[in-house]
Amino acid sequence: MKDLMVELEDRPGTLAELGEALGAAGVNISGIAGFRAGSAGVVHVLVEDGDAAKGALEGAGANVVTERDVLMLDLENRPGSVGEVARKLADADINIDLIYVASDNRIVLSTEDLDAARRAIG
Repeated sequence: MKDLMVELEDRPGTLAELGEALGAAGVNISGIAGFRAGSAGVVHVLVEDGDAAKGALEGAGANVVTERDVLMLDLENRPGSVGEVARKLADADINIDLIYVASDNRIVLSTEDLDAARRAIG
């Protein structure tokens, strides 16, 4: 899976434009997280086809800042499940630099070394 970090103008309609551009290109959003950063909006979008998503977004005038591979993990919906995964990574001295919830009770996370993270999680 690919995470695209997209910078959006902080005004009504930019998220709608993002969703419409991806929809028109046939790209499904599997996860999304967004927040305001200074005078802009920052959105992380989880997609299967990073190239198609990036092309659609840039074609619509959005600024795709980064594209990176991420881990997507199925988690049981119960207290402590995120802590268990984070502890495994911490014990392996792996820093999480991105985490958010995706559809179907999954979490998305990124580290500098995804292979090491996969091994640590088991």
